[in-house]
Amino acid sequence: MNSDIYQFSVTKNNGEQIELGEYKGKVLLIVNTASKCGFTPQYEGLQKLYDQYRDQGFEILAFPCDQFGHQEPGSDSDIAQFCSMNFNTQFPLFKKIEVNGNNADPLYNHLKKQAPGIIGTKGIKWNFTKFLINRDGKVIKRFAPTVKPEQLKNEIESLL
Repeated sequence: MNSDIYQFSVTKNNGEQIELGEYKGKVLLIVNTASKCGFTPQYEGLQKLYDQYRDQGFEILAFPCDQFGHQEPGSDSDIAQFCSMNFNTQFPLFKKIEVNGNNADPLYNHLKKQAPGIIGTKGIKWNFTKFLINRDGKVIKRFAPTVKPEQLKNEIESLL
């Protein structure tokens, strides 16, 4: 099986289907997000990273998920409105997905396999788990929810 992420297609928050191949040549940060989580303020840090690096070929792909403490109960349009109003997010927001279990999105199954967590665990532990992807679509590293977006600058810069 191909080890890059370009084999997957995902659905944007507005229902538009896109191929991840559209992001070829860019450095990506893929994050599972939630609007009612203790880590929700990380949206602000993510937007700052996006503002700082997007002109250099950096993208953030946010995938809302309601699997952790029911912290993303809203509809896709509610989530988009929340992110826009509270954090003025400009990076792409995708349809709400599952990241663990039988209904996990195929992209997330791939990410977990390519970058297992501590002691080799595959499951996503909580909201705002982050995956850094290089310009070739390879998963470079997984970051725990407690890692703040601003702590990723050196890692991102090394790939740009």
